Amino acid sequence: MRPILSVEGLKKSFGGIIATNNIHLQIEQGEIHAIIGPNGAGKTTLISQLSGDLNPDKGEIFFNGHSISNMPPNKRSLLGIARTFQITCLMLDMSVLDNVTLAVQAQNGHSYRFWSDARHNNQVIQTASKALEQVGLLDRENAKASDLSHGEHRQLEIAVALATQPKLLLLDEPMAGMGTEESQKLIMILEKLKPHKTMILIEHDMAAVFALADRITVMVYGEIIATGHPKEIRSNPAVRRAYLGDQELHGC
Repeated sequence: MRPILSVEGLKKSFGGIIATNNIHLQIEQGEIHAIIGPNGAGKTTLISQLSGDLNPDKGEIFFNGHSISNMPPNKRSLLGIARTFQITCLMLDMSVLDNVTLAVQAQNGHSYRFWSDARHNNQVIQTASKALEQVGLLDRENAKASDLSHGEHRQLEIAVALATQPKLLLLDEPMAGMGTEESQKLIMILEKLKPHKTMILIEHDMAAVFALADRITVMVYGEIIATGHPKEIRSNPAVRRAYLGDQELHGC
């Protein structure tokens, strides 16, 4: 089966700093592929190139066999790529449901109706409600987004991404700032999504990574030093030396 996403020789520099260097990566259909590494490893720069928020200096990105290397984010979204961010980007003065219905409208090509009342459109409401149900927020649909907890904000951001009906989810540190209980809840949500969505997960929470990932790629100083199944990554000497450390690995 052809990979849903292929990256060939991707490179991005900022002045004299090389953020990603000669990245080769294949994401298989239906997998959760985690990308880990220390701060400054180039993880967010890589995911920004995959989403179209940054253009690569060199290299190619293929989605379902077609080059998207110079395609803007909105067109990638229409193809089926959705991204969440390290810092949530929500309309805090609007309701939980309205945040999601706006995403549905935009995906359907009706972004010009940004302030229109989508509550009278049954198809839009059904799609938005399904996304909220998938992340466990359906009972909070009428709450103001500003009234949600930090963990619920993360759930809502994932619901907004799901509302665009993506084929590939790019999750940029979804557990950031969460306590243990909130993290466990989000892990359960992502596990339930796993049979239905391909995901790239950037995450510092190693417990979440090893609980969710089918394969893991490790980046250090903008380069990939290892890719493999979780057991392979646990026992990889280069990974231990460069990032994880024996104690942290055994604790996962």
